[in-house]
Amino acid sequence: MEASNQSAVTEFVLLGLSAHPKLEKMFFVLILSMYLVILLGNGVLILVTILDSRLHTPMYFFLGNLSFLDICYTTSSVPLVLDGFLTPRKTISFSGCAMQMFLSFAMGATECVLLGMMAFDRYVAICNPLRYPVVMSKAVYVPMAISSWVAGGANSLVQISLAVQLPFCGDNVINHFTCEILAVLKLACADISINVISMGVANVIFLGVPVLFISGSYVFIIATILRIPSAEGRKKAFSTCSAHLTVVVIFYGTILFMYAKPKSKDPLGADKQDLSDKLISLFYGVLTPMLNPIIYSLRNKHVKVAVKTLVSQKCFA
Repeated sequence: MEASNQSAVTEFVLLGLSAHPKLEKMFFVLILSMYLVILLGNGVLILVTILDSRLHTPMYFFLGNLSFLDICYTTSSVPLVLDGFLTPRKTISFSGCAMQMFLSFAMGATECVLLGMMAFDRYVAICNPLRYPVVMSKAVYVPMAISSWVAGGANSLVQISLAVQLPFCGDNVINHFTCEILAVLKLACADISINVISMGVANVIFLGVPVLFISGSYVFIIATILRIPSAEGRKKAFSTCSAHLTVVVIFYGTILFMYAKPKSKDPLGADKQDLSDKLISLFYGVLTPMLNPIIYSLRNKHVKVAVKTLVSQKCFA
């Protein structure tokens, strides 16, 4: 009976902003503009890290991976969101929903690990500069980046495999813009305790551990910087990790704001809270990927020089 019920659900309906049609066109233009900035900004960063030999270092290799990851992450969901703003009935197939969940979940987990790898790179560069070429050789930093992608993909495969095996008994309306995994799990007509436990363990591994690792790295980094005798030396040392630290604060700060903010107990405000939660989640998915290339280009003179060189070459080619 469970198998037949599950097979009956061939598609999901995405509510999105269906209850607020006047907002859909405005948000379509806004999200499309942000998505184009993401593609352009991160695409340029990837190009300069590949084409400029001065940027063939571990830090910029990780930055190129981060930019590619941001493009993949937003592309896994933003086109679906944009289509939903223009389509009266917003639907997605069961298999399409599973694929979208897999990609977005994998990219999110990978970014958590990758930010931790970047923190280790900055730790070695500042705390052990003489050993940096040996510790962060190509034979080390390339496998580090690959392991980030593999870990994120493996975690997503486990979570989505557990989710799609659940029976769905007819209720196929997802109160979200995309197939957000928690929203999908609420539609299952079976015990989801295993899924909840599995996701809890994954959150500890992919959120908690990287945060502790990054925090510990920056404790040593800051302690080392404070021991530098000259103010100019301290400023130069801090500038090499300030962009990464800014990205980390925005990335994890937004997550903390999303999940740690108190829930309203007023039933009359439930609709407003649902709308607020959905919009926060939507902008979280595009804001951080849009800001990353801006932060790294504005706070890094090497990237700015590489971008100017690339633009001038294209203009005078």
